Amino acid sequence: MCCATEREVTLDCPSDCEYLAASRQHEGERREIDLSKIPFADIRIPPEVMAGYEPLVSALFWVISNFAQDNRPLLDADAAAAIIALAETYRTLSSGLYYEKPPDHRLQRELYDALKMGIASYRERAQELGWERVRDETVRDTLIFLAQLSALRGNGRPRGRAFLDFLRAQSKFAAPEKLESAIVMP
Repeated sequence: MCCATEREVTLDCPSDCEYLAASRQHEGERREIDLSKIPFADIRIPPEVMAGYEPLVSALFWVISNFAQDNRPLLDADAAAAIIALAETYRTLSSGLYYEKPPDHRLQRELYDALKMGIASYRERAQELGWERVRDETVRDTLIFLAQLSALRGNGRPRGRAFLDFLRAQSKFAAPEKLESAIVMP
């Protein structure tokens, strides 16, 4: 009698891998999303409202994409956790309280801090250009939108990067040097 052991195989494809793109498209067409399980499921932000926040959304796309490029181990789940934590901070702030609970995981906390700095920079730049003041409610709604987008564009896999790749493509962010695919067998 022969006894074989199972081995876990992990593929680490670069974001521009044609097979990865095809599998994501195929999976996206078949995937059913339970809207009651997305972050902030009780909040709906109308598309026309989000259209007015486009410059802030683009700035945050860029912050996340830039951070992901510099921190390759960052996963969709890490990005979602950082966005949700910051959205919760702005949610309480817009109700008149200041309560902040940054994530405990190092990469999540660093992205959380990068997003805070990105928001502060965006506010400064908007003021320099004479744009309307960026209200906390606007930042809150934008972060909630990003949190919900992370659930809709991520593939739910523990080591997935579908959401991060989507942001990178949307922000027209230059991809890092072309990485080779790797198969990792423990």
